[in-house]
Amino acid sequence: MGSYEYNSCIFLINEVKNLIIKKDKTVTGFNIGINDGIDAGQTIFHSHVHLIPRRNGDVRNPTGGN
Repeated sequence: MGSYEYNSCIFLINEVKNLIIKKDKTVTGFNIGINDGIDAGQTIFHSHVHLIPRRNGDVRNPTGGN
């Protein structure tokens, strides 16, 4: 991935994060995931990013993105 594509992805992630936070004040964090390759769990073979809103206490132990 070139720097233009990388910067565009980061820009889009931040835009969506800001929209989510604006609509839902209970969101206090995010997990961002990219599954790259079969062994990483990729099942759809095109580029996509998972942006997962998180809230305080939504899981017992959020360490490691659980």
